[in-house]
Amino acid sequence: MNAFHQAATAYAAAAPIRTHQDTEYDAFAQITHRMRRAARAGRKAFPDLVAALHDNRRLWTILAVEVADEANALPRDLRARIFYLAEFIAQHTPKVLTREAGAEALIEINTAIMRGLRGQTGGS
Repeated sequence: MNAFHQAATAYAAAAPIRTHQDTEYDAFAQITHRMRRAARAGRKAFPDLVAALHDNRRLWTILAVEVADEANALPRDLRARIFYLAEFIAQHTPKVLTREAGAEALIEINTAIMRGLRGQTGGS
């Protein structure tokens, strides 16, 4: 075994392994942070809010497609609840875009999903 192989093996053992849940959590965290920041900044950050809402809707559309697949390994009840949330996101987002509603509900839903991905049940 040469020194390069030993170094590569040692590094590989120490490198963190990212899971699918880690990736999902990061996507939710980034989008939720952007929505929260833009919502707090008010009218001047509306273009940023629009972009974050667009990305959030895309994320939830991907989730809806995944949980609608019968081959998905999640329990059927959980898949149904996630699909329902995706429908809510799709219906609520246009209300935020037309300023008929705030983004708070979307932020709260994403935060709850992030807690679930981390295995937490209470507040963060």
